[in-house]
Amino acid sequence: MPLSKPLPQYLVQRFVGWKATIYADNEVWHRRLAEVGQHPRAMVISCCDSRVQVTSLFGADPGEFFIHRNIANLVPPYEPDGDPHGTSAAVEYAVTHLKVAHLIVVGHSDCGGISGCEQMCSGNAPALEEKTSFLGRWLDIIRSGYEDVKHIEDADARQEALEKKAVEISLENLQGFPFVLDAVKAGGLSLHGLWTDIAEGRLESFVPGQGFTRVGPEGL
Repeated sequence: MPLSKPLPQYLVQRFVGWKATIYADNEVWHRRLAEVGQHPRAMVISCCDSRVQVTSLFGADPGEFFIHRNIANLVPPYEPDGDPHGTSAAVEYAVTHLKVAHLIVVGHSDCGGISGCEQMCSGNAPALEEKTSFLGRWLDIIRSGYEDVKHIEDADARQEALEKKAVEISLENLQGFPFVLDAVKAGGLSLHGLWTDIAEGRLESFVPGQGFTRVGPEGL
């Protein structure tokens, strides 16, 4: 018996609406994208969280961002061991084939993956410690970050600190990819770390030696 089923009707209706409006108004641009291929300015690594929409955050058009999403917007260490590595493959493609000018890691508030990492590292999520947990082994990437923030007593402050630490660790891991480091040294690629507050619509940028600072005028 086939496991797949027809697309839910509400999605069909949304597609019909998109085709009749947004696509119809931009058909020439979509056809051009199909003909010339993609030439994105930047690669964005963001979380799978459904509340995080980087295209909306930056008002990006189709073809502008090469986007990779995963749990907690993480970049693993460089491990050329011959095994499948989805995030590393996406980074390789963006840097060596698409020649993106910017590589941006975007973290966010109230991240479920980060919360899971904290629960796991504090001994409150034994299921994530199992070797069979894909989620737990993925979150091991930022286990060292938990050690840096676990002393923070306020739970909300500790969560935010670990969310930002995850961005820093991902940036550090990116610099371990030889082709990324070569592109940065050659001046063809820049790395950026961001964190956004979903509730307040606030955006902060990571500056080495200074931490995260607000993007835009005061009050935004």
